Amino acid sequence: MTMHSATLAIDETLRARRSAGEKVLHLGFGEAGLPVPDSVAQVLSAAAGRNGYGAVVGSREAREAAAGWFGRRGVETEAEQVLFAPGSKALLFALLAVLPGDVVLPCPAWVSYAAQTALVGKKTISVPVPAEAGGVPDPELLERALADARAAGADPGVLVVTVPDNPTGTIAREEHLRAVCEIAERHGLAVVCDEIYAEVCHFGKAPSALGYLPERTVVTSGLSKSMALGGWRIGFARVPSGPWGERLMGELVGVASEVWSSLAAPMQAAAAYILQDPPEVLAHIDAARGLHATVAAAVYERFTAAGAVCCRPEAGFYLYPDFEPVRPVLAGRGIDTGAGLAAALLEEHGVGVLAGEAFGDAVGGLRARVATSLLYGESEAERWEALRSDDPLRLPWIAASLEHLRGALAALTARG
Repeated sequence: MTMHSATLAIDETLRARRSAGEKVLHLGFGEAGLPVPDSVAQVLSAAAGRNGYGAVVGSREAREAAAGWFGRRGVETEAEQVLFAPGSKALLFALLAVLPGDVVLPCPAWVSYAAQTALVGKKTISVPVPAEAGGVPDPELLERALADARAAGADPGVLVVTVPDNPTGTIAREEHLRAVCEIAERHGLAVVCDEIYAEVCHFGKAPSALGYLPERTVVTSGLSKSMALGGWRIGFARVPSGPWGERLMGELVGVASEVWSSLAAPMQAAAAYILQDPPEVLAHIDAARGLHATVAAAVYERFTAAGAVCCRPEAGFYLYPDFEPVRPVLAGRGIDTGAGLAAALLEEHGVGVLAGEAFGDAVGGLRARVATSLLYGESEAERWEALRSDDPLRLPWIAASLEHLRGALAALTARG
């Protein structure tokens, strides 16, 4: 039986509690939490009359804009290598469906990879991430995991990496990404590189698998994180040039034509505008990047002050704290699993997080995925003010949320 996506389920749960009048700190869902720039809204409005289906792959205008967008980021791309879809999630599902073989995932990994793998009738081969950062399997463990999987009857064929990473909010180290791509090449694996967070690195840029295995790497991306347009469902993928990529594009188009037909035409118009990198869009993303970094760092400080260990966030708006150092204290409160930790935070302290086991982590672990991007404000006016503020942590609603979190964590981990 297919289960409700854990991330969507917790979002619905926490929003329902808020609607019922409960005071809940929403740290459970990775919605980017920012308003739509006027210039982007105007493009969408002007395209409202575009009510035809259009090409499955996307309009020529949108594909050329995406090709140029990749090119300005150092990846030469032709329009024919680009496919649009209603969200990168649909593209990831199509890729897992058409690429042959079972799926190798880092652990922890975004909740939908394993769920989609199961939906297409394949096995998941889970490999722990390195200590430094998530998003890729630990290269030292990957070779053995592939051998063990084959010995157990699996057929590894696809390696999924997330750079930057959800759930850890970190960026895979170049040496690790290079190593796993080399292993993928030796074993004949295709690489699916989810780069949906690449535009919101806090400092610098993230590496890409395209730099190490370009002929067998498919990149997926979209506008839900960099532009906070999750509800618009704009995703796109880049397949390699050459015979392998051309065959793959044909198979993806086959799935797309039968499942979603095409990305909504008004959304293609918005994508074509945004992906040309107009100055107002780049300025908006830059401001968002700064806000994400500032608030994520403040939340990180609250968790580490409470005794959790955690990698410092490097991109997007996530953290993955581990409460193992305070396990004895939590055990005294009857908390010995990630689910128990999440339940206690919500029921006793009004803080909503998602247990690590939703991301493939061990049930007995005391880890949780924390999303910080819904702290920016309840109203559009508050979110605009947070985006434009030189010191967003001093805004009353953000300061109050951080104090709520500090108090909840202090109470949870206080020694009796």
